[in-house]
Amino acid sequence: MTTVVVVGNPRRNSRTRDAAVSVAEKLTGAPPDAVLELGEIGPALLDGQSEAVQEAVDTVKRAAVVVVASPTYKAAYTGLLKLFLDLLPTGEGLRGKVVIPVMLGGGLAHALVADLVLKPVLVELGATTPAPGLFLLDSSYQSDGRVDEYAERWKDVVTS
Repeated sequence: MTTVVVVGNPRRNSRTRDAAVSVAEKLTGAPPDAVLELGEIGPALLDGQSEAVQEAVDTVKRAAVVVVASPTYKAAYTGLLKLFLDLLPTGEGLRGKVVIPVMLGGGLAHALVADLVLKPVLVELGATTPAPGLFLLDSSYQSDGRVDEYAERWKDVVTS
C-alpha cells in the first residue's frame, strides 16, 4: 500500500508536516512513501506545467492512501493547497484513494474545519473518506494523544 502525505503549509518542515506524517505512520504502521511539501513547489503551482508539479500530481495518482494536511488560515485550508487540488481532475483526481483530511489550528473554534471545508473538496475530487477529518491544536498535537486515539479508532477502516 502506497501512502502519500500532502502538506499545504508554505513553511517547510512545519508542525503541519510533522502531524500529518505522524497520522500516516500511526494509521498504516509505516512511514509514508512520499511527503509532498507544496511550499517547495510554490509558484510553479500557478501554471501547473512544471516537472515538479507533474511529479507531485503523479505521486498522488499512484497512492492508495493520502493524508492531506493544512494549517487553518482564515477558517479554511491554505491557498497553496487549493492551487494543488485544482490541478487534480474533478471526480477523478483522487478516485480509488482513501484520503484523510488533517487540519491544525490555534483554537477549538475551528475544530470542524477538516470536515466542513476540506473534506467536501476531497470528495469532489473522487476521494473515499471513510473516517472523519482530524483537527489538531498546533500547540498540543504532540502530547494530547489525539493522533493515537484517531489512529486506533480508524486504522482498520483506512487500511482494509
